[in-house]
Amino acid sequence: MTQTISARFRLDYGDFRFDADLTLPGSGITVLFGPSGSGKTTLLRCIAGLQRSPHGFLSVNGKIWQDSARNIFLPTYQRALGYVFQEANLFPHLNVYRNVCFGLKRIGKRPADAGLDPTIELLGIGHLLDRMPARLSGGERQRVAIARALVLQPDILLMDEPLAALDFQRKQEILPYLTRLHQELDIPVLYVTHARQEVAKLADHLVVLREGRVQAEGPLTETLSRLDLPQAESKQAAMIWEGRIAAHESDFHLTRIDCAGIELSMPLIDAPVGTPVRVQIFARDVSVTLAAPQATSILNVLPATITGMADSSNGQTVLRLKVGSLPLLAHITSKSRQLLNLQIGNSLYAQIKGTSILN
Repeated sequence: MTQTISARFRLDYGDFRFDADLTLPGSGITVLFGPSGSGKTTLLRCIAGLQRSPHGFLSVNGKIWQDSARNIFLPTYQRALGYVFQEANLFPHLNVYRNVCFGLKRIGKRPADAGLDPTIELLGIGHLLDRMPARLSGGERQRVAIARALVLQPDILLMDEPLAALDFQRKQEILPYLTRLHQELDIPVLYVTHARQEVAKLADHLVVLREGRVQAEGPLTETLSRLDLPQAESKQAAMIWEGRIAAHESDFHLTRIDCAGIELSMPLIDAPVGTPVRVQIFARDVSVTLAAPQATSILNVLPATITGMADSSNGQTVLRLKVGSLPLLAHITSKSRQLLNLQIGNSLYAQIKGTSILN
């Protein structure tokens, strides 16, 4: 069976029209990204059956949930899905354990048969089971809400900006648990956000929405490296590389990361050698030179090839580089591009400050 999600929906709300036609991976985390009002939540509600598109089709890993041409529309309660909202919406009169198990009676499962213990361990809520919701932090409440969705053993997990209501500290508290979902869940996750940090930490596949239309979609690095999208020119433009910790240089508070054979030095990461990591490299922190520098404070000097260029109206040029097999973006001035006579296909060196790389 082909593991894909096929979703086609068209809706009209007066002056706003939503029109999406997507084929998404049937596993991993797909992030729906875009500004407020772009249609992210509308897409999620259509998939959940909370919003009915008169012209719609939806299949989840081979199971048809909607096909308007054949008058098929499964109501939400017949769709094997978990839904996590911005607010945890826990039942205030039930403790954590009873909140997590609340939906199991509806599907006729006992806690032991629903994989309750692995879910509790995955989200780190074992010590919270006897607590009432009023005694939980915002991050703890959301972890309980995610556990409540997962014990139903859904075919798909929908998450609508689950960190939006949390302050910065609580977001940092819950992100490691969401990363564990990314690493350990077999089911597909559709995750709505407009926060770039969440895209960088979680996304395998990226869908960019704008004004009710799909502006771009594809694997994360492929989509981030597209020069025809506005985010390539943004000050927040960045590439995500995946790798493993190769070594620590504790005396210098540095960690070396191996990303597909490319080694990077960056600030010390408190994790064992071999741990998988994602690193974020902002285009604004990448400079280029035609010759290998003989003496420089820059720790990461990497041979690269120019695979694309785009000039913006503000005197900036965006370079798309290939470093080994990995894409990389660099922001330089248009004057620098002209002085260096840069052309697509040129070989050069990308320079990245170790202190600027984020994990």
